[in-house]
Parts: sequence; C-alpha cells; structure tokens
Amino acid sequence: MTAPTLPKHDRQTLAANYAAIRGQTEDLCARLEADDYLLQYDVECSPPKWQLAHTTWFFETFALKEFVPDHRPFHPQFGFLFNSYYEASGPRWARAQRGLLSRPTTAEIYSYRTFVDDRISSLLNTADDETLARVWPIVDLGLNHEQQHQELLLTDLKPAFACNPLQPVYAAVDDVASVTAIPAKWRSFEAGVHEIGHAGNGFHFDNEGPRHRVFLEGFAVSSRTVTTGEYLEFVEDGGYRRADLWLSDGWAECRQDQRDAPLYWCERDGVRMQFTLGGLLPLHHAAPMTHLSFYEADAFARWAGLRLPTEAEWEVAAGDAPIRGNFLESGCLHPAPELQDNFFGNVWQWTASPYTAYPGFRPAAGALGEYNGKFMCNQMILRGGSCVTPQSHIRRTYRNFFPPATRRQFSGLRLAKEVPS
Repeated sequence: MTAPTLPKHDRQTLAANYAAIRGQTEDLCARLEADDYLLQYDVECSPPKWQLAHTTWFFETFALKEFVPDHRPFHPQFGFLFNSYYEASGPRWARAQRGLLSRPTTAEIYSYRTFVDDRISSLLNTADDETLARVWPIVDLGLNHEQQHQELLLTDLKPAFACNPLQPVYAAVDDVASVTAIPAKWRSFEAGVHEIGHAGNGFHFDNEGPRHRVFLEGFAVSSRTVTTGEYLEFVEDGGYRRADLWLSDGWAECRQDQRDAPLYWCERDGVRMQFTLGGLLPLHHAAPMTHLSFYEADAFARWAGLRLPTEAEWEVAAGDAPIRGNFLESGCLHPAPELQDNFFGNVWQWTASPYTAYPGFRPAAGALGEYNGKFMCNQMILRGGSCVTPQSHIRRTYRNFFPPATRRQFSGLRLAKEVPS
C-alpha cells in the first residue's frame, strides 16, 4: 500500500484526483432509480447505498479520525453500520442484512459523502508537508478501494437486475454481432528465472510485493482470451455433462445446481441469449467469454487440451504490454471483441495459482493490515482487469482474488501450454 512520490508543491492535483474518483462513483449511481439503491441479491453482494456509505466510512475512519484532532463523526453509529470486515475497527452490521438498512436514507448517505469529502479536501489543502506525506498514502489507498467498489457496484447490481422478470437495463450495450474475433496466436517463452511483483514508485497494494524471483519452465500463452463462440462449442459438446473435465468441487456444484450453461445464459425461441447490463441480448460470439468460475475456466482448458497460465506466467507474458482496452471508462460495460493482441481489460483472467503470500510478505500493523493479507486462503488469482474496472486502477502486477466458485465477476480465461525447452 505504497503511494507515489508526493508532489508537495501541487496539493490541488491531489485534491482534484480525490474529487474525480469520488465523483465517478456517483456518476455510476446517477442511472439508478431510488428503489435500486437497496438491492442486495445475496450475501456476497452489497446494495449500492451501502457501498456509497462504506467507501466514505473508509476515509472518515482511516484519514479524518487519525489526522484531524477535533474531528467529530457525521453519525455515531455509522462506524458500526458501514465497517465491512475490519476487526480492529470494532463490531459491524451483518453482511447478509445490509439490504435491510432502509435508514439512513440514500439522501443522508449522499450528505455523509459531502461531509467527508469537504473535510478530506480541507485536509489535503491545509496539512503541513509532514502530515500530508503521512496522510496521502492512506487517501490514495482509499481511492483505490473506491475504484474497487465502482466495479462492485456494477457486478453486484447485475444479478439483481438479471433475476427481475422485467429484465431492466442499466445502460445500453453496443451491438457487436457482426464483428469477427481476431485469430489467437501463441507467444512462447523459454525456461528461465524471472522477476515478478511490484517494484519502483507508484501505488500498489501490499499483496503485489515483495518483488521476487521465480523459475519457469518453457511455456506459451494465447495472444487473446477465449471468446464466447469458442466457449459455446464447449457447451454444445456436452462440457457440462462430462465429469472427466472437472475438478471435484466444480463438478459437485454443476450437479447440485443442475448447471448446463454459464451464468446469465438462457434460451429464447431457440436462440441463445445472455443477460447484460444492457438487458437481454443475443450471445456476442466474438466477444471474450465472461462470468465464468475458476472451475468452468479450468474445465474448458482441459476440454481444449490445454491449461490455465500460472499468475507468474501471466505476468511475464504481459511484459511491457500497454494497459489498453475495454475498461470502465469506455462506457461499454460488457466485453467487446479484441481487435488486437491484448492482455488487459474486457475480462478478469483466471490463473492456475492460489492466492498466497509472496516470499517475504508481511501485512501492515493495525486495521489496514487486514485489507488483503487475511484472505490468503481458499481463493484463486485473476489478472488483467475487466470492462468494469477503472483503467487507472489496473497494473501488470495487480492480483485480484476470489473463491473458485465465483461467477458474478466479469471473469474469463486465457489459455496456456508447456513448451519443450
């Protein structure tokens, strides 16, 4: 959780960056109706209203309370209502019941955001250089945390809209039915020692370091992610009926849920459709496949006679590739066909690597040390960002992580294979 070198002479830039990211969250909510703010599809999702408050609680708790001596909380119970999982910050409202919080009202939550934003802006503009050097890394972490919730706002809203018989539309999605996917090519790498993990200046989460060496056997990765059309071939070839392709836990889930297709797929009058943030649309065959669990991605790779890359292979293969592509800022809000080789955007890419600590990793002391470290168990790593990830939020070393059964994320896969040395 390291911030960039502080431009001490340009406090206005810091305050403007804060205002821009906070404003982007509210822009995403501008399309919502009043009744949407309290939607909570299941325990893994959070209502938009709660997320607006939680991201604000983060700045109040870790910046204002720590660096403004006479700060008085906006509301004495907001710390209890909007703490997510920080044990060191005290008790909290049950996650499964966030959708029951009709009060405070949405209007009060927006007032809370204004209250905190005004005070953070004042702090950034008036703190002495020594205090600013201490507070800015925390504010920068809070802004990256806010960007994570910008993505969650949409991924948590989508299943709630999808289960609604009216099939509501959040925003229009471009029609790409006539676009053809570019051919996949293999990029090969010889066996050898490589360095991975974050190095140098610039913000990064603590779990992205320390930078360290790894030895990799010869490998190759695909120049693009698997398309919806390619995954459809797996489905139509009985991929969801073949136990030999699946890891045990994944197969058990398929049988228990009687699953025969990916999340958000359905059939209407003999046509395969998918629910998107733009409503129900025909499958976009050339677009990257999305909303796959790790189990589904792994089963597809086995069906194709290939495998998922490890996270070290992915990072080495990404190399100095430019961070370009279909991100939140494009406004597409759905994977779009790749028009050139690319490693970033469109869909998070499952890797074969479990989420564990890098050699030498130590979590920070206090509540902020809970941000990533305590989740290093029973989860798998994803890389690259998605169509609802802010572009400024992603890095080559960024390590996203979710339980292997997770399907609600905009997650797909890139194929890999061994290359003889």
